[in-house]
Amino acid sequence: MAKKTKGIHHITAIVGHPQENVDFYAGVLGLRMVKKTVNFDDPGTYHFYFGNEEGEPGTIITFFPWAGAHQGRIGDGQVETTAYAIPRESLSFWEKRLKQFDIPFTKKEKFGEQVIAFEDPHGLKLELVEREGGTPNKWEFAGITPDVGIKGFAGATLLSGLPYKTEELLEIMGLEKVGDEGELTRFSSSDEIGNIIDLKKAPSGIKGSMGVGTVHHIAWRAEDDEDQLDWKSYIESNGFGVTPVQDRNYFNSIYFREYGDILFEIATDPPGFAHDESVESLGTELKLPEQYEQYRSRLEKMLIPVEVRELK
Repeated sequence: MAKKTKGIHHITAIVGHPQENVDFYAGVLGLRMVKKTVNFDDPGTYHFYFGNEEGEPGTIITFFPWAGAHQGRIGDGQVETTAYAIPRESLSFWEKRLKQFDIPFTKKEKFGEQVIAFEDPHGLKLELVEREGGTPNKWEFAGITPDVGIKGFAGATLLSGLPYKTEELLEIMGLEKVGDEGELTRFSSSDEIGNIIDLKKAPSGIKGSMGVGTVHHIAWRAEDDEDQLDWKSYIESNGFGVTPVQDRNYFNSIYFREYGDILFEIATDPPGFAHDESVESLGTELKLPEQYEQYRSRLEKMLIPVEVRELK
């Protein structure tokens, strides 16, 4: 039984102050906050989700914000860079926008594509990539319109402690090797969004450590619960230990750590983010899983108030 993932479902990272996180991803990048909830394993901490208008798989970046937490170190066993796809001819808009907010960036070409590289306020490495594929993001905020808005993930760059083993796994998961350039090998999946993975060919020699400014895990797409169980059996048959299915309210998840030490998740596309609030009101209220609803008043006092706001 061979299987093929469509590509990235979501990427989850650890950041610092929650309002700084909201200001950057909503206020600067123009992504929609599609869910404001809590960390299921640590309910005194937020879990934010940002994406396109409806929070579709392949557009979602999620965050655990800890104000005052220690800084992590990006290194082997982690996602090094998260890349976003922007429409053709929109690079100049983004250059001006980053300059407007005094965000340093560099321009480069990678695999024939025009790229802007920069960091978020907490040290996460990001890229904007001009790319044809993908549906325009209909969400409009802070002057960012569909003709220039972020469409979703372009992909991610992985740092592996054992790159040849990570390469084997990517191919087991159905990604196809499509190119080599410098220190990178490029892989592609079938979808138009979240479909490109660049793998560093050699270990960096620096072991990544979890903390602010690092990616916690990368999640891959499963069509539904049945497909996810097939993935669980398939990954286990290839020698990996996989967790039981975890209910994450907006998708179900399984996790495993690959031989290069990167934490992988496989998440279901359904049910999505509109099953506990309407599409029109996504991200406007604090949503709690059922087991924490009885503690709502206590949690609301513990959590730092945040708001989505336009920045000047």
